[in-house]
Amino acid sequence: MKALIEADPDMTELPSLAEVMSNHKVSRGVALRAFGVLRQEGMAEPVPGERWRVVRPGALVDRRPLDQRIADVITADGLEVGEAFPSASVLAERFGVSRPTVTKALEKLETAGVLAGGGQGKVRTVRALSIREERS
Repeated sequence: MKALIEADPDMTELPSLAEVMSNHKVSRGVALRAFGVLRQEGMAEPVPGERWRVVRPGALVDRRPLDQRIADVITADGLEVGEAFPSASVLAERFGVSRPTVTKALEKLETAGVLAGGGQGKVRTVRALSIREERS
């Protein structure tokens, strides 16, 4: 996997564990050890709820939890209270993660009172400005 990372400067995340096992014809244990070596050498790091992230020297990476990064969409997109929030599909593409991962983060924001609505077929709306703005 080191060779893959070094050969592709645009690679930002590693293949899944299942893909590594299948593509390289190795056992789960061998694949896990490979991920561990990459972590130990500072070439990759695990991201909860997402794929492993490739670490590039000098590259700035937002390591905050996904729900916090999604909450920043309110400010970044200039959304006001009551406005429609982007869908899980749009956010999944924007952040490069799966829809179920985005859905979990959106549920956290609903619980925190930042978003309202949601659920299958319902449009989420901004209920309050981002969490950080409320605390300052």
